Amino acid sequence: MADAREARKAQQARETREASVTEDSAAGTTAGKPEPAARTGLGQGPGRLLVLLYGVFTVAAASRSIYQLIAQYQEAPLAYILSAVSAVVYAFITVSLVRGGEGARKAAMVCCAAELVGVLTVGTWTLADPSAFPDQTVWSDYGMGYLFIPIFLPVTGLLWLRKARRAHRMRRRGPDRHLGPAHASGPTHASGPPRLRP
Repeated sequence: MADAREARKAQQARETREASVTEDSAAGTTAGKPEPAARTGLGQGPGRLLVLLYGVFTVAAASRSIYQLIAQYQEAPLAYILSAVSAVVYAFITVSLVRGGEGARKAAMVCCAAELVGVLTVGTWTLADPSAFPDQTVWSDYGMGYLFIPIFLPVTGLLWLRKARRAHRMRRRGPDRHLGPAHASGPTHASGPPRLRP
């Protein structure tokens, strides 16, 4: 009878150990799977204001340039073409901010940098040679006709996108890099059959 009880205890201990190993293997497999990369929320928080401003400027610049190109093209073709270019840039940045994601963030950064260069170039050009622009563009005089918002908008956009890049990098690092090897390795289980009392 004693041998039968010891055999049953050994069998139960072996089944418990096998079940524990199976659960640990399943947990390790799940933890080892890479999580899908979440899109960077570019239009969240303060980014909503950027989306709103870029959306307003897209509509304003596009409607103005379309009318001028159709009805007044001969008066100031260069100015109206530049207004159309600015509308395209604003529209692309708006879509990138709404879409989110690392690829959209990089594209928006390039467009914001190009927008800033365009505002500075056209603004300086209109001041240095006013005769080349019989009519104003969105970027004329550094955006003075729009309360200088066109020159502050790309700067604000670049700062926000840079902050979003840092947040994206922190998310990619994950919590495991801040833990020691003892936490990362997880609990260890003793191997070998259980010892039975005589």
